[in-house]
Amino acid sequence: MTNSLTIFSAEVIDDLIHFRRNKAISFDVLVKQVLFTGVQALGLCTLLSLVLGAIIIAEGYPLLTSIGQTEWIYKILIFAMVRDLGPFIVCLIILARSGTAICTELGNMRVNREIDALICMGVAPISYLVTPRVIGMILSLVILMSYFLMTGIFGGFLISNLFQNIPLVEFVTRLMDQLEALDLFMMVLKVVMSGFFISVISSFQGLSVQRAITEVPQRNIKAVGGSVIAVVMVNAIGSGLYMILVNM
Repeated sequence: MTNSLTIFSAEVIDDLIHFRRNKAISFDVLVKQVLFTGVQALGLCTLLSLVLGAIIIAEGYPLLTSIGQTEWIYKILIFAMVRDLGPFIVCLIILARSGTAICTELGNMRVNREIDALICMGVAPISYLVTPRVIGMILSLVILMSYFLMTGIFGGFLISNLFQNIPLVEFVTRLMDQLEALDLFMMVLKVVMSGFFISVISSFQGLSVQRAITEVPQRNIKAVGGSVIAVVMVNAIGSGLYMILVNM
């Protein structure tokens, strides 16, 4: 199974490099994936980011005030929202919504022999079905992560005004003073890599369904399990890489 997934991933990467050769037939799938993953998940991401930003300020500000280190609240906000917790939460949201949907959709297509029909028509399933979903997943995660970051900062600002009256411009300025390019780079790297693995693993498991519809939920479980492991590994490796780069 591991070797098959590795070969499948290599084929997807190769197709990503030559994506333009199937642009005409894949654009519609790409747009639908971005709409489903990136647009329809905005409400849930907004709620969670506002709550997370508010909790960080509400819990951290009184403690840091007591020790005279209120400026550290911005470092904590960056650590949670930008570098580590934010990307992890967004990726899990997309896995629960879009990863399972991809696996289910492709699994049902396999059972209904739609994949066989595409092959008979000379259409490569990876180029037509998988590659646009991978690109759509990555684009959507980058968009959602940016939105998650902005709304989380706004949530933190709203709660911070309960402790001290500070203008939004000043709050954002202080936060930007603590934010480094490496923080943003790690955020984008984590969501891009996680998006790739979630979409590839979900697609692989969906296309691995044979003939029985009862295989679809089983493949869904495997897709979720494999994707969670991949997301955890990406975040762990990314955090370790960040520490190495900071200490260089």
